[in-house]
Amino acid sequence: MNWEQLLSLKRYGDTHKRLRKEQNETRLGFEVDYDRIIFSSAFRSLQDKTQVIPLSKTDFVHTRLTHSLEVSVVGRSLGRLAGQKILEKHPHLSTIHGYQMNDFGAIVAAASLAHDIGNPPFGHSGEKAIGEYFSHGNGQRFKKQLTATEFQDLAKFEGNANGFKILTENRPGIDGGIRLSYATLGAFTKYPKESLPHKPSINIGDKKFGFFQSEKEIFREVAEELGLSQTRKGDNVGFSRHPLAFLVEAADDICYTIIDFEDGINLGLIDEEYALEYLIKLVKNSINTSKYNSLTNTADRLSYLRALAINTLITEAVEIFLKNEEAILAGEFHKSLFDNSSFEAQIKDIIKISVERIYQSEEVIGKEIAGYKMLTHLLDTYTHAFLPEESDSESNFHKLVKRSVPKLNIAEGQSVYESLLQICSYTASLTDGFTVASFEKYKGFRI
Repeated sequence: MNWEQLLSLKRYGDTHKRLRKEQNETRLGFEVDYDRIIFSSAFRSLQDKTQVIPLSKTDFVHTRLTHSLEVSVVGRSLGRLAGQKILEKHPHLSTIHGYQMNDFGAIVAAASLAHDIGNPPFGHSGEKAIGEYFSHGNGQRFKKQLTATEFQDLAKFEGNANGFKILTENRPGIDGGIRLSYATLGAFTKYPKESLPHKPSINIGDKKFGFFQSEKEIFREVAEELGLSQTRKGDNVGFSRHPLAFLVEAADDICYTIIDFEDGINLGLIDEEYALEYLIKLVKNSINTSKYNSLTNTADRLSYLRALAINTLITEAVEIFLKNEEAILAGEFHKSLFDNSSFEAQIKDIIKISVERIYQSEEVIGKEIAGYKMLTHLLDTYTHAFLPEESDSESNFHKLVKRSVPKLNIAEGQSVYESLLQICSYTASLTDGFTVASFEKYKGFRI
């Protein structure tokens, strides 16, 4: 892989090459990507989707939207710092092609901003609810009408793949989704492979899958334009990660590790005394103890430690990335950046206590159970309304359901797979609050 190709400004439908040196410096193509994501309805819906606590009423707990904004800020710093060194190592990128340090930051920031855009309501519990509706629930009735890979797309429903669908899918009058640059789409895709064959390996890019069968060809086009290294032969699509995807992943890892931990303390789920104990190795070289001791409330002390810890991890992530740049470009680096971190033990300790005290707290589990049941009921309602079994006659209830979801417009002639994926993608687009309202409406609890 080479950086000139990897930094492609091409967008879906382009008939000519976009050259960096011809870009308008007042609004660069990669910055346009960020703007398009910000103004998309899918991004806007993240303001009412779970990050830590579903349906939380407190004023400081992060939603998917605030989390995504923070990840994009960290991602921008990672990209700029890495970009500065990459341009020093490969000066022709700047002198001949016109690339600048900020281009790297803009790509990583945009991809980071969109990294959760395909996630269903109620976090990973929502993702599992959709998948298990097909693998264990009433959705199994469709299995014989699908190919093995189509069924795998549904039974292992993946927010990352749904995000790629949102960003790229053709809709009536809108070709290519929100038409991001291929560089940003490449950096967005952490798992550049289809759902089957599922072969667990040491390669972190094989952990999940990054696109559904419906977007297989557009992903192949993106990968080939970027010059990603192919990892599978024949019709099975799989590629090495875009190098900047490692920085997007690192930005997310930094934010959920440190900021979810901060949220847990602010919520009273984790004692404040753990803050300095768990973060001391990350902040010991930068902390001003006089300033820390002068802060009079928990939120301010946590904010100070969080900022120092994030800065430490940004610096180390860039160092690891640059140290392994050649292996990454060769498609031979198979771990996350923080798997090589000198702070790996501290990161694991923070995640461990966050899992025990936050993600497995009674409040979180209770709301995830409720969310699981609500999403299962919505999928049952939508599939019976839009894809009734042959023995069923269409009821007035199902006609009313169809009219209640105008955005779920399934056209005649669509395959069963396309229809089911559209139902799943629509259900995944719902906010936590709208899911509750829809469930109550269909159950007859709300008028």
